[in-house]
Amino acid sequence: MIRVMVVDDEALIRTGFQHILEVTDGIEVVATVPGGEAVRAAQERHPDVVLLDIRMPDVDGLTVLADLRRLPHPPVVAMLTTFGMDEYVATALRSGAAGFLLKDTDPDQLPSLVRALADGGTVLSSKVTRTIVDGYLNAGPEEDAVRCLDRLTDRERAVLAFIADGLSNTDIAARMHLSTGTIKDHVSAILTKLEVGSRVQAALLAERAGLLKPPRG
Repeated sequence: MIRVMVVDDEALIRTGFQHILEVTDGIEVVATVPGGEAVRAAQERHPDVVLLDIRMPDVDGLTVLADLRRLPHPPVVAMLTTFGMDEYVATALRSGAAGFLLKDTDPDQLPSLVRALADGGTVLSSKVTRTIVDGYLNAGPEEDAVRCLDRLTDRERAVLAFIADGLSNTDIAARMHLSTGTIKDHVSAILTKLEVGSRVQAALLAERAGLLKPPRG
């Protein structure tokens, strides 16, 4: 059972996400709260996945993200936004968010996105402008990214390529004919060697280093 918490300043948004997710087998919505109650609720309810509004009037979403990341067993956090361009998204990615999605995401897709997050995957909404990610990718020289990837073994580079393609631990394990536990160990080693805090950061670093083929079109 995947335990989910929805954090948003608008009750309508919280209720809408809850109604979509609570009818899905294998997913339990354990809390829906405004930003100011998020950390306390996470400590009490122990969610696996948190869907967190990036802009809230009572407390900044980035502040909540940082506080959640400091918990002894931090949940996976994906940021929610209503904006096609949001200057906070790149900062959220650097701060350890597992991705971001728009609040008007197709309801039929939401359960699969939550499952992907719980399984170690990344969520980058296809509707969000590429400019946000491009700004992150251009944050540093490519040669620095290449040097970072030189720290990895060949197998770790292969795992990183699959991470950058958005595959979950289970999917990567199936592709490489390894156990999910072994993939989790590789992912942990990759994040440590690259000195990044999340799979999204590792994926973007891989793209900057040219590990992936350019997207078609």
